[in-house]
Amino acid sequence: MIMMGTTCFPTTNVLLKPQKLSGNFSIVCDDVRCLTFLTPKPHLRSSYSNLGNRVKFASFSMSKTTHLKVSQDALSPTEQSLSSSPQVIGEHDLLVVGPGVLGRLVAQKWLQEIPECQVYGQTVTTHHHNELIQMGVYPSLKWTEATHKFPNVIYCAPPSRTPDYAGNVRLAALSWNGEGSFLFTSSTAPYDCNDNGSCDEDSPVLPIGKTARVDVLLKAENVVLEFGGCVLRLAGLYKEDRGAHNYYLEKGTVDSRPDHILNLIHYEDAASLAVAILKKKFRGQIFLGCDDHPLSRQHMMDLVNESGKFSKKFDKFTGTDDPLGKRLNNTKTRQVVGWEPKYPSFARFLESSL
Repeated sequence: MIMMGTTCFPTTNVLLKPQKLSGNFSIVCDDVRCLTFLTPKPHLRSSYSNLGNRVKFASFSMSKTTHLKVSQDALSPTEQSLSSSPQVIGEHDLLVVGPGVLGRLVAQKWLQEIPECQVYGQTVTTHHHNELIQMGVYPSLKWTEATHKFPNVIYCAPPSRTPDYAGNVRLAALSWNGEGSFLFTSSTAPYDCNDNGSCDEDSPVLPIGKTARVDVLLKAENVVLEFGGCVLRLAGLYKEDRGAHNYYLEKGTVDSRPDHILNLIHYEDAASLAVAILKKKFRGQIFLGCDDHPLSRQHMMDLVNESGKFSKKFDKFTGTDDPLGKRLNNTKTRQVVGWEPKYPSFARFLESSL
């Protein structure tokens, strides 16, 4: 039921379309299992005070009636009429589970490359729903019912946000209808190499039971592969203000080996690789995301200091006996997917973007 002042207008299956949203909205669903797309809370009202914006509404197919409460001052004279006809999820629509830094870049690129699609963002809290709406992404908190499935699903949420990571990945897999792609973003930690040796997509991984941190990833990966989805093992993600280089800069002196080999990939490149894989509709494959330019910790921080583009200077590494790293090579992934990074190395990133 939509309430405008003291007047009530009955309707069903309505949600707010994220584009050009304004005003004070709240959604109350009479079935907590349904897919609930949340809109700005009352305390955020001041940031949506532009009443000249047009409020658009779109319907969404649900098994239960959804009651949408809209305050009278949220509506402008140019508001479009409500539609109660069911909206079928399109063949190119995408569900992003964990729309953080990487997930948002994937959403943005997907919307750019397939303008007619819709992107949905699954989150743990409502803290960033406001921002997702402004991006044109439908945010939600609850898992979809079995009848609400998506042709494309990408899981970008880190294991730190849940005690049952594999269980959450399984829920994401159950939200996939099997038609497009299901992609899980993992890390390169499972590869059994810590002597700065070479490693590629097919290199051996640690056995389950070796380390708890890797077990979490391998169990999640196994769920994905069980459903026919794909795994993208990503090297160290970075951008100007995030990544290993930023951490080391903040610390100044780090008790780690300077000769430990690192492998990197820029956030934008990780997103473009993920989108390229999703569009190819692969099944049951493991891909590797890196820039193919391994470098030591010391070399990376020398590049940072020499660039003159950061306000701080890194001092030194003092470790001597911690494990070494690995040298990743993702030639196979590049050839199969048909992908190349925008930033082919950390050095090129420093030269071109800062």
